[in-house]
Amino acid sequence: MPTERSLVIVEDDASFARALKRSFERRGYTVRLCDSVPALRDLLSGYDPGFAVVDLKLVGGSGLECVQALHEHDPDTRIVVLTGFASIATAVEAIKLGARHYLAKPANTDDIEEAFGRVDGDTAVPLTERPTSLKNLEWERIHETLVDTGFNISETARRLGMHRRTLARKLEKRRIT
Repeated sequence: MPTERSLVIVEDDASFARALKRSFERRGYTVRLCDSVPALRDLLSGYDPGFAVVDLKLVGGSGLECVQALHEHDPDTRIVVLTGFASIATAVEAIKLGARHYLAKPANTDDIEEAFGRVDGDTAVPLTERPTSLKNLEWERIHETLVDTGFNISETARRLGMHRRTLARKLEKRRIT
């Protein structure tokens, strides 16, 4: 791990961000907080974090944009995406854009710090023998469309041919917090 333990946390839930900040500071990190893509871009003009924790779903933007900005700023930044809206589509995109790892909430500081240290993939990860359910396929399609629309609920509902409130209920039911 780099000797400079500078960390940026991009999270729009202020109380969660503060708790995560305190936990990392107790571990010796220098932590800065951002709550949006523009705030991160401003911060990066004068700050070079060695580590980053990025929430996938931000008010007014996508954490994927933050991953891309961080990776463009410094490809060696160890980025972990943390989300309550996990999907295969967003996990793949996050890794392609430069994230080191992708964790579903709830995840704690130990999980995140372990993810920072992982450089290679793990071939020992068990392969699932259970076929994908129709509900999971629907969930994956919804999240794929959410990513395509920049997390615009109304546009996602239109593209999926469902009412916006129906989509909002489905997202609320499957929320992982």
